[in-house]
Amino acid sequence: MMNLFLIIILLLSTIVHEYSHAWVAARLGDDTATRAGRLTLNPLVHLDLFGSIILPGLLLFVGSPVVFGYAKPVPINFNNLRGGYKGVAKTALAGPAANFILAIVAAVATRYLAGGPNSDWGQLLFLAAMINVVLMVFNLLPIPPLDGSKILALVLPERWRYSYLASERWSLLILLIVIIVFPDLIYYPVTWLMNLLI
Repeated sequence: MMNLFLIIILLLSTIVHEYSHAWVAARLGDDTATRAGRLTLNPLVHLDLFGSIILPGLLLFVGSPVVFGYAKPVPINFNNLRGGYKGVAKTALAGPAANFILAIVAAVATRYLAGGPNSDWGQLLFLAAMINVVLMVFNLLPIPPLDGSKILALVLPERWRYSYLASERWSLLILLIVIIVFPDLIYYPVTWLMNLLI
């Protein structure tokens, strides 16, 4: 039951994450996601077979301390965004920001509506908060194509920016190394934020 709830919350949270990218992109002048039918909270248009179902299910099955997943990235034409690369960074930040807002809502509900994380509802809400914090921290890792890489690229000299973002071909290997060898890069920020929220 708990694992089913975890996957449902994970799916909904990743969908809100992607919707937020599309929403901010539309506000900044790019309607690519809108025309592709992605400016919606309908889960069917956002789900990715591997990232939304197989990956989180596999991580649960092997007992991974970090469980995450992703929806299909929304299509965005960065050339259409107002503000140049600042627009790119704002659009990238929208997803993690949405997850943080969801985490705050779940944390407040845990403390003030469910009577704390030890009650039955409190455990579920605590889990919802933690899932969104994990998604936020994971997506803010400065590894292309994660959102953190586009935010970091904003402060890099332009001559480095494009070669840095083009290193995406190594991203899967780097992510596996981080998850398997350096899980504390995710665990400690998540623990700190959860202690702060709850």
